[in-house]
Amino acid sequence: MVNIVLVEPEIPQNCGNIARTCAATRSRLHLVEPLGFDISEKAVKRAGLDYWPMVDLTVYPSLDDLFARNQVDGLWLATTKAPRDYTRADFRNDCWLFFGKETAGLPSFFRAAHADRCIRIPMREDARSLNLSNSVAILAYEALRQQGFPGLSGVGEMAGSAEPL
Repeated sequence: MVNIVLVEPEIPQNCGNIARTCAATRSRLHLVEPLGFDISEKAVKRAGLDYWPMVDLTVYPSLDDLFARNQVDGLWLATTKAPRDYTRADFRNDCWLFFGKETAGLPSFFRAAHADRCIRIPMREDARSLNLSNSVAILAYEALRQQGFPGLSGVGEMAGSAEPL
């Protein structure tokens, strides 16, 4: 199981897209307040389409509350400031992937407290960052790949084909 944690997300469409990724991958979604939107807001629901009933969602008033209510083992912090890229991370079952708000990333005190758990997605030097929902998808699928895609279908069918490819 992958736990996706959004710390103070600001853009409802990103949250909706991330909720859809969580639904499709059976990942849990954790939101840490303050949120830059109301999760019942129309834009969030629209971006998540009809996937919201499939999302295991918990909202916390603070990071301290999240840690008090959960046993957080195997945490990883996604940040453009990390010295190592995500391919060097060992994403175990029940890992926790933390992502910061769109305009500022994760709080510096949190990154400093977990400096050895900070990872980045490689990109060109003059690019600030990727979109938050894209970053979540990249790391969630890498974590699931390392775990063998538990509980997810690995078989598809081409239209007109009776045999899986």
